[in-house]
Amino acid sequence: MSINREIREPRIFTPSELRLFGRVFERAKRKGQSEAHREALASRIVANYMAGITDEAELLALSRQPPGR
Repeated sequence: MSINREIREPRIFTPSELRLFGRVFERAKRKGQSEAHREALASRIVANYMAGITDEAELLALSRQPPGR
């Protein structure tokens, strides 16, 4: 039995997308967070964006939520 997996091409983000990620990250991070928490936050921001969330306010709200919510 084989598992059918979708293979995606690597994604290169535009400068405006990177600025969006930076703005969302700066607003979502919390003082005193560990490096691991900040890395997880950055990953959620990019994952949410790649899932189709492109509105900045919505991206911020969803990325602040803990994983699995």
